[in-house]
Amino acid sequence: MRTRARGRLRLGFCFNMAWRIDEQLIRGEIDNRERGRVKGRLWFVGLAEPVRLELAGNAWRDVAGHLIRFTNPKPKAGPLHVLKGFALLQRGVVGDITASRKVKVPDCSMEELHRLMDAGKRFPWHWGNSLYLEWHSEQNGRVVLESASYRIEIDPDTSWKMSKAEEAAQLEANRRALQDFLGRASAALAAANDGASGAEAADEDEDEAPTTQAEAKADAEQARMDLLLDRVHARIERATAAGEDFDFEKILQEERKRLRRERGEPEPAPPTPEEEAERAAWIEEMNAAAEEALQEMESEKWKKGDGAAEFLDERWHPLVERCNALTHRLLDETKARGWLGEEEGPEHPLREVVNGVMIAGGKLAGALGTMGDADDWPPDPLCAGSTLTRLKKARGHLRDALAGLDAADQQDLAEAQWRREVREETKELHAEVLRLIREVRAVLKLSEGSGGEG
Repeated sequence: MRTRARGRLRLGFCFNMAWRIDEQLIRGEIDNRERGRVKGRLWFVGLAEPVRLELAGNAWRDVAGHLIRFTNPKPKAGPLHVLKGFALLQRGVVGDITASRKVKVPDCSMEELHRLMDAGKRFPWHWGNSLYLEWHSEQNGRVVLESASYRIEIDPDTSWKMSKAEEAAQLEANRRALQDFLGRASAALAAANDGASGAEAADEDEDEAPTTQAEAKADAEQARMDLLLDRVHARIERATAAGEDFDFEKILQEERKRLRRERGEPEPAPPTPEEEAERAAWIEEMNAAAEEALQEMESEKWKKGDGAAEFLDERWHPLVERCNALTHRLLDETKARGWLGEEEGPEHPLREVVNGVMIAGGKLAGALGTMGDADDWPPDPLCAGSTLTRLKKARGHLRDALAGLDAADQQDLAEAQWRREVREETKELHAEVLRLIREVRAVLKLSEGSGGEG
């Protein structure tokens, strides 16, 4: 999910890009002796005060009802930017908290481990318990601390006990709490107009809520896909960190099944012979149409020149070209001027600017296509929902970039004139995307109002 900001309010939700600060931890304690509430304190290298946790939800059964303490035998300072901007009070909701997750622990030094992995060889290992702390905070989004090297002490006294059935229910409750939390945060974000002009605030309010059933359906489908991909990515990330092989298709199917089970949806019925035959005929028809189009392109080449690369309609849509040009400028200038190096992570404001514009370009390419596709604008109602979803994604990533520029202003990063120029270009791209969103919404409204498919 995106990191978005407006004025002085900055909410850092991030599922794919998490804060990972396990090496900087010195020691910590997690207290789940009160049902429905997790408190804690974490001490980090470079922070004079401990970070306090105030989280809604419960840990897994092995930690629920207990106070646990843990110590990092070899804390490291890490790059200076890692804990910059990390709030000393972390309020939010519990993700997964457990001290019994099984992971592969290497039986060799890190240097030897990297050497063997680079050579594509297996490394010696044994199974060990890993402390896994995950939460989603209002200030910094997803935070993960995971280590099999921490020394862990669990207070034997327990104030309450969680059964297996309660644990399963708690995991689902944690997921629901996370969704509710994100909903509340989004509402707060929409209401935060600090620093925005009246016109800008009107634009923000205008384009937040779906205006047709087709848009609401497209948003729901996209939210479902985002959740599915987040879960798949998290599993792959854990498998990769543990040095395990993984089967993407198997994980994807398992997570799809899990999502259907959570939502009480029936298993999809296998296709009938008639449906399989119909699909095969459709694929054959599409292949024939593609071949016909290719032959037509070949026959028209002499009118345009020798190479297909000279076709005007094979260039990206002008808005995509503008976004990509700004991306190249950002990459080149931040590197050449030493403002952004490889060590700066995704939370760095200038990285947020670069990534926001770059990803927006990809979303716009999916929504708008090439110059040739511009002749078919606005899109047909049958595909307008998909186009609108991509445009809204692009809009969100451009807002991420503007949020990064706000943070860069506060921290006086890069040069003031450079920030002003980039902000102006980004705001122009954002305004153009808003205009396209309104045009697609008009198509859906007209279609829905006339009884057509939306």
